[in-house]
Amino acid sequence: MVALNCPTVLIALLMLVGKTRSLGGFNPEQQEDFVPLCPDFVVEWRSPSDALKTLQDKMQKYIDNGAKLAWLIDPKREVVEIYRPNQEVEVLESPNSVSGEDVLPGFVLDLAQI
Repeated sequence: MVALNCPTVLIALLMLVGKTRSLGGFNPEQQEDFVPLCPDFVVEWRSPSDALKTLQDKMQKYIDNGAKLAWLIDPKREVVEIYRPNQEVEVLESPNSVSGEDVLPGFVLDLAQI
């Protein structure tokens, strides 16, 4: 769970904070409950009950608050929406994989079986 620079707390399937950013400035309670910072990388998986627009807005909030890369994986539509700062959302149709780009160098998520 993270708190952004707006009155919002968000939870995603996966959130990563780069090792150059420290949690040392946060008290133990914050570290146990939620950390008031935005992750560098976010992955969200759309479940059948999730409204697409709600998830898209959520992903944009992450980017607006400092995330460097965000993936919205939608198995029903067989697409991955890739969010990056200062860029239009990239939509990949039936991709075999997605890359962590410069945020997670060398990381590739295999989507061939999804």
